[in-house]
Amino acid sequence: MVELQVVLPDESAAMAPERLVELAVAAEELGYGTAWLPDHLLPPGEFGSTYGGVYEPLVTIGYLAARTTRIRFGTSVLVLPMRSPYVVAKQAATLHRLSGERLVLGIGAGWDATEFASVGATFEDRGRRTDESLAIIRDLFAGRDRGGVFEPKLRASLPIMIGGTTKAALRRAARYGDEWQGLGLDATAFATAVTRLRVLREESATPSEEFAARGGVEPARVDAARPVRVGTRLDWSGGDPGPVVELAYELTDAGAETVAVSFGDEHDTLDRMTRFRSLFTAG
Repeated sequence: MVELQVVLPDESAAMAPERLVELAVAAEELGYGTAWLPDHLLPPGEFGSTYGGVYEPLVTIGYLAARTTRIRFGTSVLVLPMRSPYVVAKQAATLHRLSGERLVLGIGAGWDATEFASVGATFEDRGRRTDESLAIIRDLFAGRDRGGVFEPKLRASLPIMIGGTTKAALRRAARYGDEWQGLGLDATAFATAVTRLRVLREESATPSEEFAARGGVEPARVDAARPVRVGTRLDWSGGDPGPVVELAYELTDAGAETVAVSFGDEHDTLDRMTRFRSLFTAG
């Protein structure tokens, strides 16, 4: 069964935090399975008009989780190479425990060179550093030794979602991900990406020359029997919902197991969230 998800509006500094709570509670009551929050430390444009986010997502998720009971919360996506993987792992494991195991850690490599320069992070090697950080986080979550004691230990799986449609993102999802979220794809492109992801998953589960060079010890072990849950992210910020609903149907026919929708600004999100679910489930 397809899980409907919502991308919460977090790009207006004038919006009261309580409004985010109201929308998260409404999403839970409507049956949305996951609510996502964006992430940028210093996004381009005033208050991140391009995929920004006013409030830091992990802190905000803690606030929202305390006011809900069932809905999962995730980052779509946390720009990992701007952060310490040890701090992210600690934050995520803590939040997962405190929320009743309702966190999805969505990860991306980032895309804005200006933002990287502003925070003192190198842009050119962000892909490599993202992979290295994911290997560390995977090891900590699995209880593997990284030179110290990691707590809180996971009592239930904490899914890692990899966002992005590049070849590097698909390789990353195959190796480190429990979930993958595409963006801006039609049904044909989505199906092609999923096929590629499955192939890469099988390849990642096969011992490699790197594995042998490490003496049989790899930092991130891939379980080929565990499939990557695949999903997509859409935008309906106004106008006729028909084409967006139709695209959602086409994407689910192409294999999407989750459909996350951004509904625009805070003033229209509740109405659109309600209408979209009604139209999608009616079909």
